[in-house]
Amino acid sequence: MLTQSRNTVVRPALERGHTDQGWLNSYHTFSFADYYDPNHMGFSTLRVINEDRIQGGTGFGAHSHNDMEIVSYVVSGGLEHADSLGNKAVILPDEVQIMSAGAGITHAERNFFKDLETHFFQIWILPEKKGMRQSYGQKSFKNEFSEQDLVLVVSRDKRNGSIGINQDADIYIGRLKFREEINFNIRPERHIWIQMIKGVSEINKINLKAGDGLSISKEKRAIILAMEDSEFILFDLK
Repeated sequence: MLTQSRNTVVRPALERGHTDQGWLNSYHTFSFADYYDPNHMGFSTLRVINEDRIQGGTGFGAHSHNDMEIVSYVVSGGLEHADSLGNKAVILPDEVQIMSAGAGITHAERNFFKDLETHFFQIWILPEKKGMRQSYGQKSFKNEFSEQDLVLVVSRDKRNGSIGINQDADIYIGRLKFREEINFNIRPERHIWIQMIKGVSEINKINLKAGDGLSISKEKRAIILAMEDSEFILFDLK
């Protein structure tokens, strides 16, 4: 059974919102579209974490966004992207994409493969102000993943080769082998969300499995111990 303290709150995988449209199987950590839960509207500036699986040859038609920082991370398969800025690309495993919708942008995403499922996370973060200039970024972190247990992939200042975002938010992707451990120091007044992708890890003595999320506030560190080979996304938010 999962345990928690007043400084840590677990979001179990099976309690997330769920949408199954046949071509799309999606789990919503926070309220999204037809799924509404007033107790789960986001965390700090983190507004959406959707874990999506889309069938081969299908995808999302053209639709618009504004005033949102949208991050996509492909776990398996490939995501074909096109937008009103003229960007056309395929996002593959080990790659991260960020689209700053700003004053308004239209985009579409499809499964790049005809006969393979694509599994990816779509993340929305509120920007630091509205009406900003639209922008697009995409990068492979394959080399970094082979050398580091925890890789900074998104940040406001683009440090360490990360992709820029219009918010004081750092996004890391962690990959740990069985019994490997990370000690992540939490700066004062910062908030941490950890979203498990694969495996099982113990985080501050709390066991989390794939799909589970954990918020941490008013703590000095997050101690992450892999109970089996694991992958996760760590959000460091103001």
